[in-house]
Amino acid sequence: MANNFKILRHRTDGNLQLSLGGDFDGSSAFELLNTLEANLNKNDCVSINTSSLNTIHPFGRQVFKRHFSKLKHHQACVKFIGKNAYQIMSP
Repeated sequence: MANNFKILRHRTDGNLQLSLGGDFDGSSAFELLNTLEANLNKNDCVSINTSSLNTIHPFGRQVFKRHFSKLKHHQACVKFIGKNAYQIMSP
């Protein structure tokens, strides 16, 4: 995992906001996936704020996109927000 990557969590009324910071690489992608897996059944909606990410490595983006589809069986909505949202989820 990138040494400076972090996930800050804030929960309100059945919703969870995750704020990502630092550099997003392959290990960071797995940390985010594991955090989502652990929290999707506990929340109605999860917002992922990407505004504090410094660098999004292509490999991290590929790892996240490849494994994110495995989380589709959960009922919670997942929204990406912030200036880097499109970089993570772009086709």
